[in-house]
Amino acid sequence: MFSVPQSSKSEFLDKARQAREERKGLKEKEKSAIHIQALVRSFLCRCRLQKEIRKEVDDYFQVSETGTSKRNALSIFKIARKLLFIYRQEDKMRFEKLCRAILSSMEVENEPKVWYVSLALSKDLTIAWLKQIKDVLWTCCSLLKNLKPDILQDNKLVTLYLTMLVTFTDTSTWRIVRGKGRLYDIYIYLIQILLTNGLARSKPSLSKGTLTAVFTLSLRPVIAAHFSDNLLRSFLLHIMSVPAVVYHLSVLTPECMATIQTHDLLRKFILFLSREEQCLDICVCLEGSHTLCLLGNLIHLGYLNEKVLEEEANHFVKDLTDMLSYCQRYVSQKKSNLTHWHPVLGWFSQTVDYGLNESMPLVTKQLQNLWGVSIIRTLFNDVLSKKLESQEPTPPPPQPSTSQNNLPVKNLFKRAFQKSASVRNILKPVGGKRVDSAEVQKVCSICVLYQTALSTLTQIRLQILTGLTHLDDLLPKLWAFICELGPQGGLKLFMECLNNDTDESKQLLAMLMLFCDCSRHLITILDDIEVYEEQTSFKIEELITISSFLNTFVYKMIWDGILENAKGEKLELFHSVHGWLMVLYERDCRRRFTPDDHWLRKDLKPSLLFQELEKGKKRAQLLLQYIPHVIPHKNRVLLFRNIVTKEKENLGLVETSSASPHVTHITIRRSRMLEDGYDQLRRLPVNSIKGVIRVKFVNDLGVDEAGIDQDGVFKEFLEEIIKKVFNPALNLFKTTSGNERLYPSPTSYIHENHLQLFEFVGKMLGKAVYEGIVVDVPFASFFLSQVLGHHHSTFYSSIDELPSLDSEFYKNLTSIKRYDGDVGDLGLTLSYDEDVMGQLVCHELIPGGKTMPVTNENKISYIHLMAHFRMHTQIKEQTAAFIRGFRSIINPEWLHMFSTPEVQRLVSGDNAEIDLDDLKKHTVYYGGFHSSHRVIIWLWDILSSDFNAEERAMFLKFVTSCSRPPLLGFAYLKPPFSIRCVEVSDDQDTGDTLGSVLRGFFTIRKKEPGGRLPTSSTCFNLLKLPNYSKKSILRDKLRYAISMNTGFELS
Repeated sequence: MFSVPQSSKSEFLDKARQAREERKGLKEKEKSAIHIQALVRSFLCRCRLQKEIRKEVDDYFQVSETGTSKRNALSIFKIARKLLFIYRQEDKMRFEKLCRAILSSMEVENEPKVWYVSLALSKDLTIAWLKQIKDVLWTCCSLLKNLKPDILQDNKLVTLYLTMLVTFTDTSTWRIVRGKGRLYDIYIYLIQILLTNGLARSKPSLSKGTLTAVFTLSLRPVIAAHFSDNLLRSFLLHIMSVPAVVYHLSVLTPECMATIQTHDLLRKFILFLSREEQCLDICVCLEGSHTLCLLGNLIHLGYLNEKVLEEEANHFVKDLTDMLSYCQRYVSQKKSNLTHWHPVLGWFSQTVDYGLNESMPLVTKQLQNLWGVSIIRTLFNDVLSKKLESQEPTPPPPQPSTSQNNLPVKNLFKRAFQKSASVRNILKPVGGKRVDSAEVQKVCSICVLYQTALSTLTQIRLQILTGLTHLDDLLPKLWAFICELGPQGGLKLFMECLNNDTDESKQLLAMLMLFCDCSRHLITILDDIEVYEEQTSFKIEELITISSFLNTFVYKMIWDGILENAKGEKLELFHSVHGWLMVLYERDCRRRFTPDDHWLRKDLKPSLLFQELEKGKKRAQLLLQYIPHVIPHKNRVLLFRNIVTKEKENLGLVETSSASPHVTHITIRRSRMLEDGYDQLRRLPVNSIKGVIRVKFVNDLGVDEAGIDQDGVFKEFLEEIIKKVFNPALNLFKTTSGNERLYPSPTSYIHENHLQLFEFVGKMLGKAVYEGIVVDVPFASFFLSQVLGHHHSTFYSSIDELPSLDSEFYKNLTSIKRYDGDVGDLGLTLSYDEDVMGQLVCHELIPGGKTMPVTNENKISYIHLMAHFRMHTQIKEQTAAFIRGFRSIINPEWLHMFSTPEVQRLVSGDNAEIDLDDLKKHTVYYGGFHSSHRVIIWLWDILSSDFNAEERAMFLKFVTSCSRPPLLGFAYLKPPFSIRCVEVSDDQDTGDTLGSVLRGFFTIRKKEPGGRLPTSSTCFNLLKLPNYSKKSILRDKLRYAISMNTGFELS
């Protein structure tokens, strides 16, 4: 009866628990409310306190500004403590006023109690004052970080905060800002930002005073720490890597540069960086672009401190080489599909910030000191100080009297002779200098430095080469140095280096590579007068020696299999040596300076080479690709003919036992030969043009001409077509002044379809070369160079080819180059005025060129632009069309084995004397004539004894239409040279009969042929010779016939 139900008990317990939780919740709410109230009261209290302090600060500065009370140091200290206690971003203006108040207190005279710094002497306030000044200066640094010196208001603040820093951080009191751990690193980083913002631009925004203050601030701790490694590292990282900081210091604040010299900072930098791990650490921290900036500043310091540079040359060279090598590796590592353009290093994936990009011209200007005369003379002192042995001057060798060789006038020879008053012995390999000597090692390391600069600073490579070639005596003396290396000197040593992989070998090869790069650049920019007459830098005999050395070196690299496996530096070396070799070879092709057979390799058997080419051997292919000139010309022509024959076989253009080639038949009216040939051949596929083409001529009466074309009629058609299109009267081609060589006419556009005509002409000339038909078409060498694609070469110079167009114009242009006065006085502009069919037309060499005067600064550009315009721009479209047609028949790779003059010989035959024995050996006789016939004996005797070389050439042209013999001899003349005995005139000639042959053989005449002249059929290379009774009659009639050119009839 007294027991409590179970459900009531659980309900009671639940209610009790809920009551406890409610009481607990109420207590927590009360506690939270109290906490929130405390926070709010605290916040409100702080706001009220901050407001009161700010009001107090404002009132203090307001009262001070009115001048009603004088501020003493203690009052400034107290107000500063309060301001620093509540300092926020909104208090910048108040902090500025505080700084001004502190600085003004320092300017009061004879009142120590007013000086803010006087509190440092108070025992009670010293520690508090030191803490306060640290906070003040730290705040100055923080604010400097975000200021932009180019904004006027910010510039004033920069000056204010820097003045604070300078005033309270001298050497004796620097300890006051120690104690914040790595404070200097952070502090100097802030100064770096300020310097970069103020200097990394085309025009600096920092004033002289500001820059002096910043630099003084950055240098003080380094001096105070006695140039410890840590502080030197920070200084190099943050100050010396600011773009062109040394340049701005030298221009704006010479006092700072004096400080640098006083403390011998350059030497300390050089020695610090000479430790490899420290140099790498600096480079890794700076990365690519800023390493380049540090490099520029160090080079500039070296330029300004020649004595230190001379004493520490080895370390300086090593430091720069290591830094450049790092930049090179960095750029190669950073290359990607998403690359950015760097004005000095080229393409790599690190973005270049705007300020750095803007200051890069000044950094480049600093780098240029490395290849300036001063540093080159200092570094290459061991090479340049040696005098080259002298000998009695000898007059320049006489040149062949061609129009191009007659460019210099008489006094030029005189001037060249006078310039050679200190003529030296010809430099040849002699050997005798140990390669492990200190002198050789030093020169090698310097060469490695410049070679590294060339491969790293890719966008200013030409500037470096130009600087290195500026001194006329550097390259000859470097060649003399190379000649002295090793036991024998020269080639053997460098071939041994190729097979060794030691650092010493690499350095020696780097020296050779630098020598080749610089010499190639020099020879490329020198004109013919400077090379041949004045003999600037190198004597002609030395160029012969050097070219022989280069030729052998490249040949051995290829033939010994070194090139096949070459990578990296060895491959670069090959291209460097080969590049200069080809520059010398091409100049020799243009104007000969080497002896006969100079370029040939006597130890190379052409038969062995051709066997290896057949087997596909790599070294034979590389030899043909890079130095085909070591193979005799006739062997290369034979190879060319073999290549053509193989292609014909592959295309099915050669008659075989199982198949006959497709024949294309065309009908040509004699009166419209060019028009009909153009209409019928231009639409033919290329393979049809390469194949057999049979021609049927129609005379003026519309009647088919008699004659069976077995290549002979087509040969006549081709010769006639070529004769017509290359006739200057047609105005498709013009002749050069002087030697009358052909090139496309700039005014060929008067023909409606002139470009299609040029393409057709290119095909026809290609067909002639393809079939081995020689045609008497003398091309201007500059035009042939373009056909061969030489103008795309890095080393091609338009000005060198200009004499082949107009030697007088070339003289006039080079006289501008040598003009000693102000070129501006000549009144020239960057334009070319030309008389085009009676109208004066002005061509601008560059956009807006007619308003740009030619000055001493741009005269070299003007000369090259003018040469390029005359030889390329004016005939660009015509040349492109001609090349397109020519290359559709002749694969351009086939012609790579020939030089420009050799291609001319390929087109027009050999310019050598006619070999009568060879002609006699390969002559075919008809109509009763034979080799022992008296008329034939007389003929050969007249040609050899009575005719001169010119008349023999006229005789050959009379019979074959070309005055030059085939390149491979008369065995390759198609159809073969033939002589036929004729009894009647050509219009009555019905061919050989049994009677006519017997009469010719036995010298039986129907009647005396004394009144008739010899005639010819050039399409068959056939001489039709009457059976004369006397040798004198034969001589006179033949001489008359060839002088009147009475040939060209069709049998």
